[in-house]
Amino acid sequence: MIYRKFAHSDLMSEEELLQVHQASLEVLEKNGIELAHETARKILEKNGARVEGEKVFIPGKLIEEQLAKAPREFTLHARNPRNNVLIGGDNTALAPGYGAPFVMDLELGKRRNSTYADYVNFTKLSGASEYIDVVGGVLVEPTDLPDEQRHAQMYHAAVKYTDKAVMGSALGEKKARECVEMAAIVHQGIEFVKEHPVLLSLINTNSPLQLDRRMMESLLVYAEYKQPMVIASLSMTGTTAPVTLAAALVQQNAEVIACISIAQLVNPGAPVIYGSASSVVDLKTGGLAIGSPETALMFSGTAQLARYYKIPSRGGGSLTDSLLPDAQSGYESMFLFMAAVQSGFHFILHAAGLLENYMTMSYEKFIIDDEICGMVKKYFEGITVDRDHLGVETILHVGSGGNYLGEDHTFAHMRDMRLPLISSRKAYYSGKIPDTSANAGKYCQELLEQYQGPPLDKKIENELLTYIKGIKK
Repeated sequence: MIYRKFAHSDLMSEEELLQVHQASLEVLEKNGIELAHETARKILEKNGARVEGEKVFIPGKLIEEQLAKAPREFTLHARNPRNNVLIGGDNTALAPGYGAPFVMDLELGKRRNSTYADYVNFTKLSGASEYIDVVGGVLVEPTDLPDEQRHAQMYHAAVKYTDKAVMGSALGEKKARECVEMAAIVHQGIEFVKEHPVLLSLINTNSPLQLDRRMMESLLVYAEYKQPMVIASLSMTGTTAPVTLAAALVQQNAEVIACISIAQLVNPGAPVIYGSASSVVDLKTGGLAIGSPETALMFSGTAQLARYYKIPSRGGGSLTDSLLPDAQSGYESMFLFMAAVQSGFHFILHAAGLLENYMTMSYEKFIIDDEICGMVKKYFEGITVDRDHLGVETILHVGSGGNYLGEDHTFAHMRDMRLPLISSRKAYYSGKIPDTSANAGKYCQELLEQYQGPPLDKKIENELLTYIKGIKK
């Protein structure tokens, strides 16, 4: 968890922000949004929206009324209460990469399909990390597991190998309900789940201005149980969104606030996070450019819109377009992650491990990004100013031309400085110069060999395994 001691940055003026909001309402009133779910359309129609086929035209007043019902902050409960996560305020909670179908093999050094073994490994790395707060979800896509049980096996791994807060599946009503039922096994029954956020899910829109059936089914289930959702747009400028950043923000905003409104109509006060994974496209190549400054600007606008609605926000991450954990991945990831925290996001998905614009997870990159998370966390702690830290007495004692190495003040604070995980601070010497990626790979292997997850009650685990076996393949 990063605590942001100093203020976030705002890119838009209040007048510009209002223009984006009003333009979004105009889009929803005049064009509407396509919802591939009859129940969702009926809920909106009952509350004053106009429905034509699968398209729903939503009045601006209805949107504004529902946005006001969403909570400013909420606590995501872990099976270990010490790992509960406050989403909101001046906190930034972190989760690792999400959704990658490929992994950069640690030993072979080349890309391959991700597996359940990779999922377990990255779960262990997340459990070992001092900075990752939320695990689970589609950390990587375990392509060797049957689709019908994949979500359940991923949830089991998350609670078996860590006791941190967990993400659940958002791939249709059945899988969402099964995640809720498994959460009830891990926690204190279904009544506890109804009263406490224990599963965070990711609901993605289909840009432009659509939401598919699976996502809407999941939204309705999680809203029913008052479980928190990141509601995010995945638009891409110049292709599935307008090419200018302001217009892309308008479309993204229309999609997100429409879905937040549905969640509030289902269950007023349902916790939501205003999210974005919207990307900038390099129209010269046709490829994504998520490591670009334009992406950082898009995310910053997202965080400011969420503040306007007084809703927690999600965006950013240690993002890169690089194919390898090289210098490009390092400077792009640090830039995007730093900008995301500075923007004031409350939840950052993709905080560690990603290469190739969301497509590939890398073991070495995970460790390098964990280093980045630690550096940024330390930076946002700011400078402590009190009598002890000012050190006036020590300065007066040493005086002119003295030395502070032997002073009590030095010994008292010598551990204040953050120690790096893998970064080298050694002087040049003859022989092999340390390589960051190689250091990260070695450190990763040591972590995985030594990792011992927190104990999970045998009764709970047996109930989970029995439940998973009952899910039809």
